[in-house]
Amino acid sequence: MPILREHRGVWVGWAGSLEAAREPFLHDGLFNVPVPISPDEVENYYEGFSNSSLWPLYHDACQTPHYHRHWWSPYVEVNRRFAEHAAERAAPHARVLVQDYHLQLVPGMLRAMRPDLKIGFFLHIPFPPVELFAQLPWRQQILEGLLGADVVGFQTRAGAQNFIRLVNRYTPHRGVGQAIMVGQRHVQAREFPISIDIERFETLANDPAIIDRAQEIRAELGEHRTILLGVDRLDYTKGIDIRLRAVDELLKCGRHSVNDLVLVQVCVPSRESVDEYVEVRNRVEKLVGQINGEHSEVAQVPVHYLRRNLPIEELVANYIAADVMLVTPLRDGMNLVAKEYIACRMNDSGVLVLSEFTGAARELDRAVLVNPHDLDGMAHAIDLAISMPITEQARRIRSMRQKIRRRTVFDWANDLLGAVDAASSFSMAAGGATRESP
Repeated sequence: MPILREHRGVWVGWAGSLEAAREPFLHDGLFNVPVPISPDEVENYYEGFSNSSLWPLYHDACQTPHYHRHWWSPYVEVNRRFAEHAAERAAPHARVLVQDYHLQLVPGMLRAMRPDLKIGFFLHIPFPPVELFAQLPWRQQILEGLLGADVVGFQTRAGAQNFIRLVNRYTPHRGVGQAIMVGQRHVQAREFPISIDIERFETLANDPAIIDRAQEIRAELGEHRTILLGVDRLDYTKGIDIRLRAVDELLKCGRHSVNDLVLVQVCVPSRESVDEYVEVRNRVEKLVGQINGEHSEVAQVPVHYLRRNLPIEELVANYIAADVMLVTPLRDGMNLVAKEYIACRMNDSGVLVLSEFTGAARELDRAVLVNPHDLDGMAHAIDLAISMPITEQARRIRSMRQKIRRRTVFDWANDLLGAVDAASSFSMAAGGATRESP
């Protein structure tokens, strides 16, 4: 949002409710254009195709994707509606940035409506390899939709390479390196790893009131206990159940007890009307009950489970209080929680246990990296983190913080928008366009 305000942009998006369509409005210095989505479209476009077909498929099919023809038409229709709103509001030769898997047809539709626009697309989640994406019945339509952009951005180089391989296999277009020829246009497929506003988190982490709150949390949980922290959406891709089982293993084997170890697991409710999310919630809550029932003592429990969204001040206080941060999704595009934790460790202590299958693992390679499918390996990694000497913690934290500082969310935005400008200028020159390059 700060980036959009800085560029005096317009936000075109769903308001997140089923109310009648609202008129465009100004809020907090940002002009918003609400796009209406009906209850049937929420069921079929959002909960159906977006989150029961694409979401599990793009996350390495860690849950079986479902493909239904009656979900596809609403996906096309809602994408067209977004494209029409963007086409109506965009100034001549404007930059339009389309974001995420819900809107992968918008670039192609928008290109047809407004060929003068400079269009970027960014995918916040992973992009799957050929063998998985090939399952999708509408694979060519999705690829052609994305190719309407001048730049198609991904969290990792592997995502961009997967996309180019798929374009070569399932479309008539050809890509080499990072460039794809689409008629007279050059489309760039590149990685743009997203990051955080590190100054904001450092400012919060230095706030005396938040520091006091962190000390209260430590006192409430036990000054002499090692505090483990997990912060996740309540989603089956996050591997929360395996993480809980790993902590249970540490307690069962006698290496640790409830007197010296505690896990705070924050689960933010998500998509609670989707069956798979109800199942993961039930599984997680059953595990929490089992672990607490087996290992608790009077006034001491091993797992504190918070199923709610925390205000950012409370979240930062928990980051400061925690000795070990557990970020162990089965698959993730980036995972900014890992970067937020590192940014808040102003005293250069703390250990990050990080899944190998996150985009963040490419940058935060001084974390304790773990295969989240390996229960014994995860228990060992947590034990290693707990016992890590403070000097080693400091070396690792400082190294990772330097990497985050070198590339903030503002750098991400500037790089992506700069690439859109450069790519569209080159495409117009290559295509012999008569309009001036922007």
